[in-house]
Amino acid sequence: QLQLVESGGGLVQPGGSLRLSCAASGLTLDHYAMGWFRQAPGKEREWVSCISGLDGSRSYADSVKDRFTISRDNNKNTMYLQMNDLNLQDTAVYYCAVTLRWRICKTHSDEYDSWGQGTQVAVTS
Repeated sequence: QLQLVESGGGLVQPGGSLRLSCAASGLTLDHYAMGWFRQAPGKEREWVSCISGLDGSRSYADSVKDRFTISRDNNKNTMYLQMNDLNLQDTAVYYCAVTLRWRICKTHSDEYDSWGQGTQVAVTS
């Protein structure tokens, strides 16, 4: 059974950094597209970034471009999100997800088939 487990969230001051991890078990994910989403209190879940299972290409939401970097280590079956220069608007629960239907990046949550439980990121001064 496929399982995704996020880790690395926490409390950080504005301008700080965190690295989130998403470890997968039950399936080798290197040929599938994977993504990160986040949900802030009172808001809908929003797409943050994705990485293609076809060619490793990456996409980012405008709000995180040039600050966040998505990557994957296929040997460890793990995906990462390096988050730099964090601001108050980045506070949210962050979820990783995998789509078993697509190898290319997808930005809509309906395209994803399996989700982690989420990890909290809180940016506060």
